[in-house]
Amino acid sequence: VPEDLSDGWSYDEKLGYPGEYPYTRGIHATMYRGRVWTYRLFSGFATARETNERYKTLLREGQTGLSVAFDFPTINGYDSDAPMSRGEVGKCGVAISSLADMEVLLDGIPLDQVTTSMTINAPAAVLLAFYICVAEKQGVPLDKIGGTIQNDILKEYIAQKSFIYPPRPSMRIITDTIEYCTENVPRWNTISISGYHIREAGSTALQELAFTLRDGYEYVKAGIETGLDVDEFAPRLSFFFDCHNDFFEEIAKFRAARRIWAKLMKEHFGAKKERSLLLRFHTQTAGVSLMAQQPYNNVVRTTIQALAAVLGGTQSLHTNSLDETHSLPTEESALLALRTQQVIAHESGVTNTIDPLGGSYFVEKMTDEMEEGFWEYFRKIDELGGMVEAIEAGYPQQEVADAAFRFQRAVEKKDKIIVGVNKHVTEHVPIEILYIDDTPEKEQRSRLAELRSTRNNSKVKEVLAGLRKAAASDENLMPHIIESARNYATLGEIIDTMKEEFGEHVEPPMF
Repeated sequence: VPEDLSDGWSYDEKLGYPGEYPYTRGIHATMYRGRVWTYRLFSGFATARETNERYKTLLREGQTGLSVAFDFPTINGYDSDAPMSRGEVGKCGVAISSLADMEVLLDGIPLDQVTTSMTINAPAAVLLAFYICVAEKQGVPLDKIGGTIQNDILKEYIAQKSFIYPPRPSMRIITDTIEYCTENVPRWNTISISGYHIREAGSTALQELAFTLRDGYEYVKAGIETGLDVDEFAPRLSFFFDCHNDFFEEIAKFRAARRIWAKLMKEHFGAKKERSLLLRFHTQTAGVSLMAQQPYNNVVRTTIQALAAVLGGTQSLHTNSLDETHSLPTEESALLALRTQQVIAHESGVTNTIDPLGGSYFVEKMTDEMEEGFWEYFRKIDELGGMVEAIEAGYPQQEVADAAFRFQRAVEKKDKIIVGVNKHVTEHVPIEILYIDDTPEKEQRSRLAELRSTRNNSKVKEVLAGLRKAAASDENLMPHIIESARNYATLGEIIDTMKEEFGEHVEPPMF
């Protein structure tokens, strides 16, 4: 009812029109009437060759952007033949250990026509360097390639835990990447500030919103402290959110996020360009909401979540596949996930109206409450000295762990119903799953052995020495990382060279 909104609630202050400050109703005036969101399925498994074939299939079927899933060794900065990689190569994503692998991954894909999102964090600068080198080999100018590296190291300490270096040198690598791309790769989104993994670790929607936007605040602050003008790099920042099952809560989260970010950029950082104020975001449906029991129910969950993301104004969307609690998706389940987006876009009618929920008393009240909750967390993190200090003290990690515990207790007590798990339970129905054996690991070990025997190893040693020297100074690291990649230094060799200077992060104990 109208009384739910506070006295003096102002349409112009809280909403405005779509495409106008504070962008609560969307960052574009016409939203999906002008252009639908990008269909971007998260794909990667086994070897670069097999993943390349999957990409070509999805592009033929109507996917409009690539989204690369890497395996655990790559995510953690290990080569496929490293002892720590044993048994994990290609299992949960594609194995990329060098420029040679990236060349195969992107073979036949025109990099000036397709944007690529890479979900990679601690080694993000290295994977971007591989991508840049492939573009060079294709003859594509760097100002023509577009895409995103996640490159969000702060949420790694909070949630996913695939960090390598301590927070402060990790922030230095990120600002070096921002500076390099601002000058040389202007269409590249240098960070996709990610709430997804925070939510997947068990946070509430509010915690996801608060910690994600505060991380973004810290990255902007760090960029300015290196001497960059905020309007030079802020337009290339993007965000990545989870979309869970509470339909209206998720929509309110997205609407509040746009309004908060516009205020932060305008009032805290003095951004002048409109594009600096715009919160552009990718959404992935909630992997943690998928259940092994009654897996076809996951199609329904994903559809609800995808629709919430669309009504919330997302710029691109990944729909999870029904079988992802068991394995990486089969080709058939991946296509069904893509078709889910296409049915929403072409058959539901939701693209015909711009922000159809704008003005709903319920939605606007929830949006206001989300914003109020954000500022409470913002002030608490300020009291701790900032997000890096809060992470070092274990504050956001503890908040997420407590929220995950409360959720699990609610499920066990049946205060929270999950269909097929704690209510309406039936016998398990087996489904076809994708099985990755040890063949990719054997192939990768062979490829790496051949690479190391055929490349110019004296040149590799030389460029890695240059990288270590740069790491010991305040010189921008990106040109040295790219030169190392160009000469076929491996991912692990590049990461270990910087590790010699930066050390490794050890997480503080929490109880």
